[in-house]
Amino acid sequence: MELEELQYCEKIRQWLVDRYGSGADAIWQKTAQTYASWLTEAPDYGGKKNGHANAIYGGMLVFALYTALPDQPPISELEGFVQNLFMSPFTKLGRVFNLNRSFDMWLIDKVFHRVGRRDRKDIKTYPDGFIAVNEPYDRGNRVSRYSFTQCPNAEFAKKHGLLHILPLLCNSDFFGISEIHGTLIRLGTCGNSDRCDYCVVGSDNPLVEEYEIVTDELGFLVSRKKAGSKSRTEKTVQ
Repeated sequence: MELEELQYCEKIRQWLVDRYGSGADAIWQKTAQTYASWLTEAPDYGGKKNGHANAIYGGMLVFALYTALPDQPPISELEGFVQNLFMSPFTKLGRVFNLNRSFDMWLIDKVFHRVGRRDRKDIKTYPDGFIAVNEPYDRGNRVSRYSFTQCPNAEFAKKHGLLHILPLLCNSDFFGISEIHGTLIRLGTCGNSDRCDYCVVGSDNPLVEEYEIVTDELGFLVSRKKAGSKSRTEKTVQ
C-alpha cells in the first residue's frame, strides 16, 4: 500500500508537530522516503487485498517513523501513541462488547476462526503473509486460542535490524484486548519465540489470576505463570 492509502498518516503528522514542533515536516519527509524505499523491496503482501493490510503496512510505517526520529527516544515513550493508533477500533467496540459475557466470548472465537480461514487462504497467494493456526474453543473455561507461526512484521524487523522496535506493535495487543474487557495471555511472539500466541479470556476469568505480565529482555510483554499456581486449564494455555 502506498503511504497515502494508510489511515494513520494524519495522526502521525499531528503527533510529530506536538512533539517536535517546526521540525515535524522534515521528520515526516524522511519517514515517507524510508517507507517508499522499503515498499519497493518488500514482498508482495497483497496490498489492500490482504486482511491484515493495516497491520502489515502500518507496522512498516511505524518502523520508518521511529528510524526518522532525531532523538531516538526510548520505545516506552511511544507506547501510548502506537496503542491508540492501532487499537482505537477496540476502544470503540468495548463500549458495547464485553468478553466477560459468555456469548461475546463465543462470538469473538467465531471471528478469530473466520479470520484464520481467510489467512490460510491468503497465504497460498501471498506466502510472506501471516500463517495462522486456530484451536477449538474451550467453551467450559471460556478460552479462545489461536497463533501465528509467521508474522510479516517480525520478519521485516529481523531483516532490517529493527527487532528492538517490534515490541511497539506486539505489546499493543495486550491493550487492545483489555479494551474489550478481556485479557491476553501470551507466552511469546514471533519476535522472541517460534510463534505469536493468543490466549484470550474475559478479564474476570479465574485464569487471569494465575499469570502475571512481565517485560522480557527484548522488551516484549509476556505472560508468566505465577509461582505455585496450578490450573485445570493449563493445557489450554500451553
